[in-house]
Amino acid sequence: MTTRRVALINDGSFYVGPPLAKRLAESGHDIVIGNPADGLIHELESLGVNAVGVDNVRDLAQPETASALVNAAMSAFGRIDCAAMSSGLIVTGSLVKSSREDLNKVYSGCVVAPYEFLKAVLPVMVEQRSGQVLVITSASGSRPTPGAPLYSSMRAAATMLAKNAAQEMARHNVQVNSVGTNYMDFPEFRRATGADDPDVRKKIESQVPLARLGTLDEFAHFCLPYLDGRSTFATGQYVSFSGGWS
Repeated sequence: MTTRRVALINDGSFYVGPPLAKRLAESGHDIVIGNPADGLIHELESLGVNAVGVDNVRDLAQPETASALVNAAMSAFGRIDCAAMSSGLIVTGSLVKSSREDLNKVYSGCVVAPYEFLKAVLPVMVEQRSGQVLVITSASGSRPTPGAPLYSSMRAAATMLAKNAAQEMARHNVQVNSVGTNYMDFPEFRRATGADDPDVRKKIESQVPLARLGTLDEFAHFCLPYLDGRSTFATGQYVSFSGGWS
């Protein structure tokens, strides 16, 4: 079994997954990662760590998905020292014009997915009496968000779920925290907001106190203290990463 810390990341081809995996590998973590992008496993291994990819684990709302990730980690390394997850698609529109189908879609990706992930990962950490979990939600869950009321509401629920998990896990020496983003420069946000149009992007950036979009690489660095084992006295916290918007 490995003598290094083991990090579990649910998605290696989307959002912050790839840069976060690289930062954790650079800090000496072996990596288990879902749906790794082409070349990612080789890149991680070139940093001198072991890396295991798990395919067909895109939908975390399915109970077997998170279990497959956990089983892969335990089979390869026998432990999970830290785990990070992100899920859910940005759904925009008016509350009064929305449908139950819209609500169910957002609920599945933004609430059920972190629920299933926590249910799968936490028992391993309880048995170890150590571990860190980071649930990536959205800064939209910290304030009313015009144009994304369902998304904002379900993200708020995920943040509270993480806070409740932290309270339950504290006596087992397991930490659970959450971070929420907004105004990030990645394809899904640009698609939802039209920010690939330079004029639209300029208008969107004007809504951010720092007057720009955030990058995924700097967000990966921001996540590290909640995962790398060097600061384990914080739990039950939610922190915004949104350029001062919340």
